[in-house]
Amino acid sequence: MKTRFFTTNLGLKLASFVLAVILWFFVILSGRAQITVDVPLVFTNLPSGLAVVDSPGTVSISIQGQERLIRNLRQDEISAVIDLGEAKTGKFFYTLSKDNIKLPKTLIVTNIDPETVSLKIEAQLKKTVSVKPAVVGLPEKGFAIVDITVVPEKVVLEGPRSMVKKIRTVKTEPIDINGINTDLRYKANLNISNPNIKKNTNKVEVRIYVRQIR
Repeated sequence: MKTRFFTTNLGLKLASFVLAVILWFFVILSGRAQITVDVPLVFTNLPSGLAVVDSPGTVSISIQGQERLIRNLRQDEISAVIDLGEAKTGKFFYTLSKDNIKLPKTLIVTNIDPETVSLKIEAQLKKTVSVKPAVVGLPEKGFAIVDITVVPEKVVLEGPRSMVKKIRTVKTEPIDINGINTDLRYKANLNISNPNIKKNTNKVEVRIYVRQIR
C-alpha cells in the first residue's frame, strides 16, 4: 500500500509539491524590502591612553528583511562596530564584514560600503592651559573696566597629541559687556568644540570689575 501511494499519480504529486514550494517562497518573500542607510562607526575596547583621530564617521549599509521590520527599525538598533582591543598608534586599515554590523537578527546585511576603512590612532596628551576671557563691547559712558579675573585661571585638556599640543590658551564664549556700569560675574562656557578634546571643567567664572571715571 505504501509503495502504491508513492507511485500512483506520481506526476500529480510532483506538481503539487512544486506548487507548494513556490507558494512557500512567495509567502516568505512577499512583503520584503531593502534599504540603504548610513550608520555610525563605533569603536570598542580602545586601550587606555589612545584616541582615534581620523576615521569615517559612518558607513553605508544595505539591509534586507520584512518591510514592517525595516519600517520600524530605529537608529540605535544598527551600527558598525570595530574592536580596537589590540590597537597601537599609527594608521591602520580594517575590513568590515557582516559580523561587524549590529542589527536585529531578523534582518540581513547585503552590502557594506566602504568595506575597508582607514583609522589613525594617536597617543593621548594631557596639558594645562590658561583661560582667556573673550569680552566684547564697552561699558556705559563714564565707566571703565579696571580688572578682569577668571576662576579657575587654568584648565586641564586631554585628547590626541597632535591636537592638544597646538593649544596654548582656551577662550571663553563671547561675553557682552556693552553698557554695564557695575561689577559683573558671569559663568562662561569654554570655547572648545572639538569632541576629541576633553576638559576638566565646562564653565569658568569671569569677574569683571568696573569703576566710574572722572
